[in-house]
Amino acid sequence: MKKIAILTSGGDAPGMNAAIRAVVRTAIYHHLDVVGVIRGYNGLIQGDMKPMDLASVSDIIHRGGTILYSARSKEFKTEEGQKKAVQQLKNAGVDGLVVIGGDGSFRGAQKLSQLGIKTIGIPGTIDNDISCTDYTIGFDTVVNTVLDAISKIRDTSSSHERTNIIEVMGRNCGDIALYAGLAGGAEAIIVPEKGFDIEAVCKKILQGKARGKRHSIVLLAEGEGNAYDVGKHIQQKTGIETRATILGYIQRGGSPSAFDRILASKMGSMAVELLLDDKTSRVICIRNNHYVDIDIDEALSMKKQFNDNFYELSQILSI
Repeated sequence: MKKIAILTSGGDAPGMNAAIRAVVRTAIYHHLDVVGVIRGYNGLIQGDMKPMDLASVSDIIHRGGTILYSARSKEFKTEEGQKKAVQQLKNAGVDGLVVIGGDGSFRGAQKLSQLGIKTIGIPGTIDNDISCTDYTIGFDTVVNTVLDAISKIRDTSSSHERTNIIEVMGRNCGDIALYAGLAGGAEAIIVPEKGFDIEAVCKKILQGKARGKRHSIVLLAEGEGNAYDVGKHIQQKTGIETRATILGYIQRGGSPSAFDRILASKMGSMAVELLLDDKTSRVICIRNNHYVDIDIDEALSMKKQFNDNFYELSQILSI
């Protein structure tokens, strides 16, 4: 192992830059050359790479997004595109590749590994929908971003005695809504894993009003509905003025939390160590506060487990 490459793929997540920094600095510490692939798999096919040194990753640990950028690539989904990517890596003299991203990014890494490229995956996605790891890079930061929004929206909701539906990201995974809703004291949390009964939600809101509560907050995961539609139904059934807030891409930005910076730093450094140990087709995970690596095939075959205990706790605490 003399030269490695690193790329970020899929949606950006706070902490990706901290992972890039850890990969580059650990590699240099072990006397390896490093190149950064620009714009993910699309850039890899085009051979868009640049040498990286200590200065390349100076002053980025606190920055959101990814300095290597990210882009979708339809061509990489084809066998021809994958072979082009492999050839570009060989032309650049790359011996191993670190991929930071979500499940789609890992499938790309899986294909490259099958074609003879040593690959290590690092889970970077705000959705926390990678089944093999308790937490993904970016998740903790987005939960805190949503929590800050809840606090601000609660102020105005209380002033006007309204119900507010807050729609958050997560695709078909409800973890952002669950964790932020639990931490923010939401009256109801609506997630794809559990579905929802509009009558039960309205009943809880009306019970709160009856005991003098001036506002209600409902957290809605994007995979389970639209905030405006849900808000319209709640207003019709309760008679309480209801507003909808879709947080959107504000959730992706911002400086990563301390947890995400540490998570990214450890995973980035571990990725290089795995390549030095001649390992390939591995994904780094954190489980029960321990960092482990598992086979990428196993990682992609695992089913995401929803935290039922947290969901039940949120139900108890929101009576």
